[in-house]
Amino acid sequence: MTVTLETVKAAAARIDGKIRLTPVMRAAPMQDNPAPGAELVLKLDCLQPTGSFKVRGAVNTLLSLEPEQVERGLITASGGNHGLAVAYAASIGGTRARVYLPSSAPVSKAESLRAWGAEVVIEGTVFDEAAKAAVADSETSGMTFVHPFAPPSVVAGQGTLGLEIADQIPEVDTVLVAIGGGGLIAGVATALKALKPGIRVIGIEPRGAPTHHASRAAGELVTLDRIDTKAGTLAPRRSEPLNFELISRHVDELVLVSDGAMEEAARWLWFECGIAAELSGAAAIAALQTRAVSIRPGETVCAIICGAGTDGMP
Repeated sequence: MTVTLETVKAAAARIDGKIRLTPVMRAAPMQDNPAPGAELVLKLDCLQPTGSFKVRGAVNTLLSLEPEQVERGLITASGGNHGLAVAYAASIGGTRARVYLPSSAPVSKAESLRAWGAEVVIEGTVFDEAAKAAVADSETSGMTFVHPFAPPSVVAGQGTLGLEIADQIPEVDTVLVAIGGGGLIAGVATALKALKPGIRVIGIEPRGAPTHHASRAAGELVTLDRIDTKAGTLAPRRSEPLNFELISRHVDELVLVSDGAMEEAARWLWFECGIAAELSGAAAIAALQTRAVSIRPGETVCAIICGAGTDGMP
């Protein structure tokens, strides 16, 4: 199975009323803007339930499952945000959720998961180790495993954000998207390129977790030897074939930013806009502030603020 504009539209109809239509915000011009007349628009998906775009894919997946799969409970692995989304979806489905987190996940994520009623298991130091344990648990417990970025239902759900951007910012020229596993940018790029073939979609990864950057350079999926970033929600060692295929086809450019740049961008979002963004949520702004992305004069640029948090706060 793959993801198309039609499957993204079907996901939008399926999750309608279960998630929020998040607003866009015309941001004040950034200092030393190298592109006169360019406009920055923030898409505030940090205002979703649980504070992240992840609810889109998790809820679409829940509503795509057979009743008996839902009844067995949902299990997943996550850097934090997908786990929260699965816990939220489980609450909609009236079932239980178990979430495996790596030890690198912020304590606040585990606390929020428990507040949503999820069982939390800490396993390994990075996402990939937590995911291996969660899959093994699902095979013995019978719970339904919901991968954070591999299933077409998850990618299509995330792609609904692209439909909203096209509707809310019809003049948009460039969209900046943070990349972890790649489900968000794969879905968003698929939708936007079908609706606006001339649009640019640019992905941003941490320098310490260049999973997709390395895979694109190699021309195939690669597994990183190590991860070295504070942005745990952007830190899988390996992506998945569907995401690699869609990103290769639809994403124009991949750029890297440092943790320090994401921290500075998070501070800018807070002091300039009153938006509390975690490091992943600030990655798009970091790419602009460090000029990792070239912006043309008069362009309309949409930066997706994909996750709320305080890990970038001073």
